[in-house]
Amino acid sequence: MKLSRTALLLLLPLLAACSPTLDSDTVGSIRTPGPQVQITAAGAGGITADTPYSEKAIAAALPGFTTEGFQAATEDKTEWAIGAYNAEGFQVLHFYKGSNGKLREMHGVTHHLQGPNGERIGMSFADIGTSRGDCRVGRNLWRGMAICKARGTSNVTLVYAIPEYRGPFDQLAPSDQLREAILQRIIWTPGA
Repeated sequence: MKLSRTALLLLLPLLAACSPTLDSDTVGSIRTPGPQVQITAAGAGGITADTPYSEKAIAAALPGFTTEGFQAATEDKTEWAIGAYNAEGFQVLHFYKGSNGKLREMHGVTHHLQGPNGERIGMSFADIGTSRGDCRVGRNLWRGMAICKARGTSNVTLVYAIPEYRGPFDQLAPSDQLREAILQRIIWTPGA
């Protein structure tokens, strides 16, 4: 079943009402817990370019979080990653292994964090104010999505899904549809 953005926005407050961790923070009209981690150009929490790719090292760099391996989709393939879970059990971050035993990428995947400019998962392209010129079209598993640089950074990327977009998938959606795109991931790449 595919939900429109309006249906999703109507449903999420009902689902969030079941959460014991609500406060007055919002994403659009959705009440959410306040962010626990901020992704910046330098990393997030204690995560930096020097953090080894291991559950133990990642957990040590993020006090209060637990870690566990799982499979997740990146733009080009599905691969093993390490997930970081907050004290409430929400998966907040994904970590992908680089060739040097360090982190290749860190993906923020929930509204429990924010990007370098206050971006939150679930916000729209228009709300964030991303420039179309800072974006490219996604490929493979992220076909048709907008992949954009976060304002003021060279190593933080924002990944947007475009509701109801039917292509063509070799170019960005028209501006009116792109404005409605929803932030799905905030990706940090060390040393980029």
